Amino acid sequence: MELHEENLIEIDGSYGEGGGQILRTALALSAILKRPLRVHHIRAGRKNPGLQPQHLKAVEALSRMTGGWTGGAKIGSDTITFVPQNILPGDYRFEVGTAGSVTLLLQALLPPLCLSQESSRLTLVGGTHVPWSPSFHYLVEVLFPTLRFMGIPIEAHIERWGWYPKGGGILHVEIRPVRELKPISLIDRGLLKKIRGLSATSRLPRHVGERQKDYALRKIEKELRIDAEIEVLYDVPANGPGSFFLLVVESENAVAGFSSLGERGKRAEEVAKEAVDSLKEFIDSDGCIDPHLADQLIPFISLAKGNSFFTTTRITEHLLTNFWVVQHFLEIEFSRKGKKGEKGRVDLTHLPY
Repeated sequence: MELHEENLIEIDGSYGEGGGQILRTALALSAILKRPLRVHHIRAGRKNPGLQPQHLKAVEALSRMTGGWTGGAKIGSDTITFVPQNILPGDYRFEVGTAGSVTLLLQALLPPLCLSQESSRLTLVGGTHVPWSPSFHYLVEVLFPTLRFMGIPIEAHIERWGWYPKGGGILHVEIRPVRELKPISLIDRGLLKKIRGLSATSRLPRHVGERQKDYALRKIEKELRIDAEIEVLYDVPANGPGSFFLLVVESENAVAGFSSLGERGKRAEEVAKEAVDSLKEFIDSDGCIDPHLADQLIPFISLAKGNSFFTTTRITEHLLTNFWVVQHFLEIEFSRKGKKGEKGRVDLTHLPY
């Protein structure tokens, strides 16, 4: 396939944290805009730099979904070239292998499929609730409802949970495309309406899930003076043992989520405490959306027709890096009030051509 160097977008993967988010965002925008892409120094900021299985799968998946061409797509590679063609909606199955995160893979696949010509269905196999990535339930409870404000309808369900290190979880996702994305204005979260949660375990004694729930309810009532509702799921289908705890905050104008994972030697009470502490930090601040949602929204609002604004309880390196990547592809202006690590406001403005 012929590569026109004058149209090529080059991205330095060592920028900021130098993580995989740079690659995922760049691939998604490259696919949508049909701009050839080269990313070098991939994941240079990580202790195991270069493409790992979940990053390689994103390259392979988008190549398949766009009829594109790739160079350098192999484990450990620090440079890839991606030349997309047309987005091809359809039914796809992608397996990351072991506990590689399927939710991170989905970050690269969703934007192109949201703007394709027909509906698509994805079956993704790998890690669904693993460290250093959003859980499946965070996507379903927080990201997807927020994307509906932008006109994007996404439905998903989980067939099997994938814990670290065995993985093997199975997700099913259906994406119905839209002609254009609506901008968002999430400045004031409004009054708190409800706190609800989920405590889930696989192949562990029943008391583990109950202890996660009971500790969280006591701590929320004592420190926040708020009632909460927490559902317990026992022995959810999975290839190995694991536990998960999620708290969702529903306000008048926004939704936020905070989760934690169990691991060998980690008490159930500590799992619950991590999520409650994050919840308390959010409630004590006056930002509209949580830090994880803020950075995940960047590719979508950059593609929306119109300007978007939001406040967040913490400006993260992930958010700033995502904006940096987007500005390689689109004529947008990004302004923020607030320092990294602190609460702040973000404005994204499309510049006139």
